[in-house]
Amino acid sequence: MTARRSFVVAIDGPAASGKSSTAQWVAQRLGFRHVDSGALYRAVRLAPQGTSFAPVIEGKIADDELRGTDVTRLVSRVASMPRVRAWVNACVREAARDHDVVVDGRDMGTAVFPDATLKVFLVADPWERARRRLAQQLGRAPLDEEIAEETDRLVQRDARDATQTVQAKDAVLIDTTYLTQEEQVERIVALAKAVTQRGTTTSDVDGESASG
Repeated sequence: MTARRSFVVAIDGPAASGKSSTAQWVAQRLGFRHVDSGALYRAVRLAPQGTSFAPVIEGKIADDELRGTDVTRLVSRVASMPRVRAWVNACVREAARDHDVVVDGRDMGTAVFPDATLKVFLVADPWERARRRLAQQLGRAPLDEEIAEETDRLVQRDARDATQTVQAKDAVLIDTTYLTQEEQVERIVALAKAVTQRGTTTSDVDGESASG
């Protein structure tokens, strides 16, 4: 008897494109597990927690600490190390072996899950990505000067991550610049349901792009 194949929703995109928060919400809506590959670059081990796989350090969930400014500034260097990438990719694949999952990060729809059931690539204007990130970090509306500085940092990081942030040919492109997070989630959930109903993969889903 053939083993059931897991349903994998792979969400890729550049830094601060809203991958992790959107993926977590999509997973909740679909009843899937959420696997945040970026968190694995910030953590030393992986453990299941609720409906997500969360990073644990010394027995404590460490997500807040791992997403601090200092860690974020250096994570690209860690992610570029071949052995680290191989370890993270192996962990993500293992998490998807027995569960339907929503995974996010880089290379998810290309190197890690080339046969993912649904592939999504999120993009947004750098200024908007910077504004969203600062609003989340600061808990207030950021000033234009602050957004300009963060935009410059994001553009530089985009350049460093370019080889690891490639859109799969069969991924659905969603420009989130003018979308709310709820709208992003609704679009991805609708795509997943369409794939399920048709028994197809991303390449067969109507509409290769979904700009805002």
